[in-house]
Amino acid sequence: MTDALFVVSEEGYWGEECVEPLETLSEAGVEITVATPSGSPPVIDERSIDPDEVGEETAEHVRQVAENDERLNDPIPVAQADAEGYDAVVFPGGHGTAWDINQDKHARQLLRDAVEGNGKALVVCHAVGMLGFARDSHGAFIVNGRDVTGFPNEWEEGIVDEQDRMPDGRKLPYWTEDEVKAAGGNWDAELDADTSVTVDGDLITARGPGSSSDAAETLLAELDIELEA
Repeated sequence: MTDALFVVSEEGYWGEECVEPLETLSEAGVEITVATPSGSPPVIDERSIDPDEVGEETAEHVRQVAENDERLNDPIPVAQADAEGYDAVVFPGGHGTAWDINQDKHARQLLRDAVEGNGKALVVCHAVGMLGFARDSHGAFIVNGRDVTGFPNEWEEGIVDEQDRMPDGRKLPYWTEDEVKAAGGNWDAELDADTSVTVDGDLITARGPGSSSDAAETLLAELDIELEA
């Protein structure tokens, strides 16, 4: 049995970036556990279930999974999780990760232990911002010298105002691309491509919602798991 841990935000995760990998891995027979910083159920970004933002079909499907999936509604605290118990650790994105997951020392430890150990780490969209803060066991930035993709500045400019305030009024504390570059990451969000997923060793990064499906399939390939036709 292959096991994966999903580390999901309580401050606003992007629905498709969690649900797409969750369902794809589940269909491939992967056993999934969900963790959140406090152990309370994760909180979805309302924009990711807004039909005007994502389309009616995606909005309804994501909402149904978010409300009814037992794993999402009964998570464990991140501090109780041990990367050694999982073949992969998945960090779905969403702006909310900037306020909790990316700043959580236990989440960053899970990332480090997965990449340095025998597991894989899939980091999506704004969760890639964690790489601007996560360090390896020697104190160096994990992302230093690695090829990565993630939520680009060009897209962020269309969301926040001139004072970096989100539509809900919260001030975005940092921009993903800026922090990852500052930590030494080789950044390329492949803005001319429909999707962007980058593999560098045991670290897999994905650009955003539209890359969620490719990200999940890439992770399965890295785990040597074939999707049934």
